[in-house]
Amino acid sequence: MRCGPSLRIDSRLPQVGTTIFTVMSALAQQHGAVNLSQGFPDFDAPADLLALLDQHARAGHNQYAPMAGVPVLREAIAAKVQALYGATYDVDAEITVTAGATQAIFTAVACLVRAGDEVIVFEPAYDSYGPAIELNGGTPVYARLSLPDYRPDWAQVQTLISARTRLIIINTPHNPTGTVWSADDMLALQALVKDTNIVVLSDEVYEHMVFDGARFESVMRYPGLAERSFVVSSFGKTYHVTGWKVAYCLAPRELMAEFRKVHQFVVFTVHAPSQYALADFMQRSDWYAQLNALYQGKRDIFKQALSGSRFELLPCQGTYFQCVKYGAISDDGDRAFVERLTRDHGVAAIPVSAFYKDPVDLGVIRFCFAKSAATLERALERLVKL
Repeated sequence: MRCGPSLRIDSRLPQVGTTIFTVMSALAQQHGAVNLSQGFPDFDAPADLLALLDQHARAGHNQYAPMAGVPVLREAIAAKVQALYGATYDVDAEITVTAGATQAIFTAVACLVRAGDEVIVFEPAYDSYGPAIELNGGTPVYARLSLPDYRPDWAQVQTLISARTRLIIINTPHNPTGTVWSADDMLALQALVKDTNIVVLSDEVYEHMVFDGARFESVMRYPGLAERSFVVSSFGKTYHVTGWKVAYCLAPRELMAEFRKVHQFVVFTVHAPSQYALADFMQRSDWYAQLNALYQGKRDIFKQALSGSRFELLPCQGTYFQCVKYGAISDDGDRAFVERLTRDHGVAAIPVSAFYKDPVDLGVIRFCFAKSAATLERALERLVKL
């Protein structure tokens, strides 16, 4: 069915089409390729967590949960961030359970950004940031993370701050580059926003994937940042349940009050049995160490296998993504290269140019190594032959 000839639609996102993730996953399926493009595990959640979900569904926790999230889960979140980061958040007023991290990010932007406001974003950037800003009347202002290590240039960021800057969005550990911000980075950001009206939105969904013994530097460790920050994390990333779409946001009560005004009209509430199951499972204090060891092991396997190949591996300090340069293999643009890699060699990846507002082709592609041992083995056998 088509719209009638008199119906006019003025798109609010005229430049947005089908995402590269959907395109590459479809291409992988079409050609029977190993899909290392989209960022989700191909292995199951912990069996105990699945059993808890079944238990709570059968126990009758199937009606609307409270708008902010079930109290027992918010209590578990508060205990977690206190234990890990020394941060204290009020269970009733400063923690909200959300329908995934993308919803939390959109809601934080929507409750703050008005027409004429500017939001600083570090690119390459997760693809929801720009549209969330634009849909709410704001203007994204892009700071560049530069090869080879994708570190922030704080002198450049200083030049981007203006009287219209309302929000700075950060993401560490960083998708797509796998870099992790240092304590010095956090102190630099804290100094930049001191005595301003700028809010920080910290996307920390890969917080439990930081490698080689490094400490994760959440904004919650820095009082000057925590007092002006929305912090977003993801149960989907942490417990291999991306399809559950359950995440959470923390913020000082004044910010959270505004967040909830929007949240209640975007989703109102989040799947109740999942919340109860996650609250129970969070009592297992060794899970985060297990998760970190799991993904560092997969990164190391990936790194070792490709160390003798013609791919040039870029630093991977966290997340479950590995970026590589392929200039020794091909002079194709990154979009053409990943399509050929999928079609002719049976492995799907993502071109990093897709993470820029105006595509910047630097000959870098991203693989996801959150895959089973068998999946990684098949993919690596094909990649080392290039």
